[in-house]
Amino acid sequence: MAAKTVLDVLNATTTFFQKHGVESARLNAEHLIAHALGKKNRIELYLEFERTLEEKELAPLREMVKRRAGGEPLQHLLGTVEFHGRTFFCDKRALIPRPETEQLVEKILKSNLKPQTSKILDVGTGSGVIALTLAAELPEAKVDALDVSDDALSLARENAEKLGLSSSSSGDASGRVRFFKSDLFENVPPDARYDLIVANLPYIASEEIPQLAREVLHDPKTALDGGSRGGAEIIERLASDARRFFSENGMLALEIGADQGAALSARLQELGYGQIETTTDYQRRDRFLFATFAKSTT
Repeated sequence: MAAKTVLDVLNATTTFFQKHGVESARLNAEHLIAHALGKKNRIELYLEFERTLEEKELAPLREMVKRRAGGEPLQHLLGTVEFHGRTFFCDKRALIPRPETEQLVEKILKSNLKPQTSKILDVGTGSGVIALTLAAELPEAKVDALDVSDDALSLARENAEKLGLSSSSSGDASGRVRFFKSDLFENVPPDARYDLIVANLPYIASEEIPQLAREVLHDPKTALDGGSRGGAEIIERLASDARRFFSENGMLALEIGADQGAALSARLQELGYGQIETTTDYQRRDRFLFATFAKSTT
C-alpha cells in the first residue's frame, strides 16, 4: 500500500465527507486531521502537506472521520468550541454554542449596561459560554448562572475552572461566576435583583424536533424543545417570572426563534415591558429580543 501524505488524507477525507452530506467538508476535514495529529490549529497542516503519515496516526483519525460522516458534531469530536475569542469544552452534556449566541453577547456588550454595578443572571446557562464570556469581558460585574440540568452545570463549571472564573466548591461568592441548579427561577432567592437577565432557552416547537438536522439531534433534547405555542412556551414563562427579579429598569436579553419575534414582543408588552426591540442575526432573521422592565409597572 502506497504511503499517504497529509494532503492525500485531507483530499480523501474531504471527498468522503462530501459524499456523506457533511457541510463545509474540507474545513471539517482540516479540523479533524489537525486534532488527530496534535496540531494547535488547522493552518499548521499547510506546512506539512508532503509529510507521510504512519498507521498509528491514521487509525484514530479513521474512527473520528467515520463518526463525523455519521452525523456526530465536529465540536463533540474535537471536545472544544471557539466562542468570542475563547476556547470552551464542548460535549453532549449541553447545547453546542452557535454563532447567533456570540452575536447576542456582542449586542449585550454594546448596550448601555453599566459593568461597574451590574448584576447579571444567565438562565439556562448550558455550557456556560454566555455567563463566562460576560464575566470575562465585564470583570466588575457579578454573574449568576443557572440550569435545570446537572450535566450542563458540570460542563459549565469545568469551563469556569478552565478560564479561571470558577466559584469555590461550597458555592459562595468567592468566584467570578456562581452556578446553581434551578428550573427557571425556582431556586433563585426571592430577594435577588438583576440588572440583566439573559437567556438562550429552547425555542423549537416539540413537533419539529424530529425534523432537525442530524448534528443538532446530538444536542440534549431538553436544550432544544421549547414546548407548545410554536416553541415559545418556556420563553414566555421566563418573561413572566423574570419581572420579580429585575432591578429598576433591568434589561431582558433573549435569543428566540426566527418566527417568534412579533408574538413575543406583543406578549412582553402585555407583561409590562418597555423599550421592546427585535433584532436580526447574521442571516437577517429575527433572532434577538431586548426589553426593559420598570418596577413602577407592577
